[in-house]
Amino acid sequence: MLKLQNLTFEIEGKGKIIDDISFEMPSGKFLVITGPNGGGKSTLARLIMGIERPTSGRIIFNDVDITEKSISERAKMGIGFGFQQPPRFKGMTVRRLLSLAEGKELTEDRCCNYLTQVGLCSKDYLNREADFSLSGGEMKRIEIATLMARELKLAIYDEPEAGIDLWSFKTLVESFKTMSKSRHESVMIISHQERIMQIADDVLMLANGRIRAYGTREEILPTLMGELENCELSPEGSDNKWIS
Repeated sequence: MLKLQNLTFEIEGKGKIIDDISFEMPSGKFLVITGPNGGGKSTLARLIMGIERPTSGRIIFNDVDITEKSISERAKMGIGFGFQQPPRFKGMTVRRLLSLAEGKELTEDRCCNYLTQVGLCSKDYLNREADFSLSGGEMKRIEIATLMARELKLAIYDEPEAGIDLWSFKTLVESFKTMSKSRHESVMIISHQERIMQIADDVLMLANGRIRAYGTREEILPTLMGELENCELSPEGSDNKWIS
């Protein structure tokens, strides 16, 4: 279980990016965090992973206070993170990257299985370097595949649909369904896409650093649509965000 207690993150001159947030995410849940741009969604995810440190408050993971733990310590506890803009690795092949993620040398078939799940023609990518020769969308999908290869207790994805074409987006949605039921105990996704919200267990809306709504998909989506009466959701597979 993930538990946030009065979590606040403040930047001098910019004020509170995360403002006294408290909520619990039970194990085994698929949670989508959504809300307008600049609302604090990515910052919240980075705080949970340990990339940023809170100004105040606590983060509890499986009954352990991880507030002061490093990224590496959290990773060893089973927390994984997918960036909006994945890192590149010159000189490292996609196959090697997947093998490092799983912790052992993978067969070609197993590598192909991970890449197929994220909409890539696997044999075209296994021996390519994970560097700037790949597009942003290709690297995004490869990064998602590396998280699939790990045995995580909590997988966090920051806008995994960004830069991905419509066909691959549909494949990705199916992969998230599978992951939430079999690969990971818990999945947290930051997304503006209604289709991803539709497969979530729970939805949390964050705006101006505060929780506006949090509950089951059935409870929250009607409320969310009301909150966004004067906004518009981005079309599937696009990079557009909510427009206030």
